Amino acid sequence: MDWLSTLVPQRPAEEVVYAFLLLGLVLASLWLTKVLYRVLVLRGVKNNVAVYYNRKIIHMLAGGVTAALTPYIFTSPLIPFLFAIALAVLLTVPHRSGQLLNWFQTSENWYEVNFCLAWGTSLFVVWVATSNPFYAVVPPLFISFGDAITGVIRNLVYGRRTKSWLGNIGMLAVATVIGYHYAGLLGVVAGVAASLVEHFEFPPYLDDNVLISLVSTLILVSGRYL
Repeated sequence: MDWLSTLVPQRPAEEVVYAFLLLGLVLASLWLTKVLYRVLVLRGVKNNVAVYYNRKIIHMLAGGVTAALTPYIFTSPLIPFLFAIALAVLLTVPHRSGQLLNWFQTSENWYEVNFCLAWGTSLFVVWVATSNPFYAVVPPLFISFGDAITGVIRNLVYGRRTKSWLGNIGMLAVATVIGYHYAGLLGVVAGVAASLVEHFEFPPYLDDNVLISLVSTLILVSGRYL
């Protein structure tokens, strides 16, 4: 039952304040990308290209920066997990109501919702299983920065959402550095595996966010014990 003690924040009031500040960062990234979307469209950038860039910018600002700060400001995975799930719920509302936040959401998929669920769940599971907050942020960082670089590369080269291996090469460079920094050689293994599985998705539920976080979580948890 030692894992239960991992769930109890040591500074609950302070950490809730931190969580709301990070939520402010998420909202700021949404506002920033809304402005950027207008600028890009006015300059003749295709709608799908502008939306795709915005999704990846949100990945990095909202998901990546938050994940990088998490081990330093939280003493438990519980609060970040709950906020990630709450954000996932909030992002389903525009889809359900038909009032999409069209500068980053599309009717074709709900992958930004999957992103929040994968971010929060992988962080929670790895933290509880290993008691190591630095290991715990590796999967969220993979889907935040690693997956984002794939989108930027593919958008620059092809001008559309595609699964070209060129993007995976870019992710490999980013993910292995992240993995090594936070989890040593085990993190490198997780980064290589995550970069491979990013190429695949099985709509509507198993997208690259889910596959990256699932595979890297399994490697980090099992490798930690082996």
